[in-house]
Amino acid sequence: MSDTALREAICRQAASIFARGLTGGASGNISARCEDGGLLVSPTGASFGALDPARLARFDAQGRHVGGDAPTKEMPLHAAFYETRSTAGAVVHLHSTHSVALSMLPEIDPDNMLPPLTAYAIMRLGKVQLLPYFRPGDPEMGNAVRGLAGKRSAVVLANHGPVLAAKDLDAAVFAMEELEETAKLALLLRGAQPRMLTEAQIRDVVTTFDVEWD
Repeated sequence: MSDTALREAICRQAASIFARGLTGGASGNISARCEDGGLLVSPTGASFGALDPARLARFDAQGRHVGGDAPTKEMPLHAAFYETRSTAGAVVHLHSTHSVALSMLPEIDPDNMLPPLTAYAIMRLGKVQLLPYFRPGDPEMGNAVRGLAGKRSAVVLANHGPVLAAKDLDAAVFAMEELEETAKLALLLRGAQPRMLTEAQIRDVVTTFDVEWD
């Protein structure tokens, strides 16, 4: 995809995310890999509802900022995913309500914070790691992602929000939507003792769709 087309796609997806209330104000950030190995990144302080394609931050393949506005202060998160996951073509970070709410509950398993409610959550997300709280913009967020050694495509920063890497922009957005909807289901069903997928059903999905699960 050309830079021009990718810029338009980033802004279109960001506007859709904003319009559906998945992130508000100037929160959230998004990046995507360019054909030359560089990155296009949403600017700092910018609203997903009004991104300007011409003002997206542009990085070259060596990680140098070569054009556009200053990038999001959460660049350490994005860089860590691109460094540790060779298949990453896009990274999305939101402050989506249900994912953040779920991250605050004391009973959440940090190694796999989403209960096995649907096959699609497993297919698109694998295990979702809950990471500790970090101050926004803290470079230690990136180090925490690097500490996972590429074994997770999705994490949730406690009291902050989810971050997700995928092969391309559309896949990253779709997976992020799946994460938020699954978190919403988990909250709706809290205390209701729902029927979850069995271990055999989980393993069947993992095997059939080649999901990272260990």
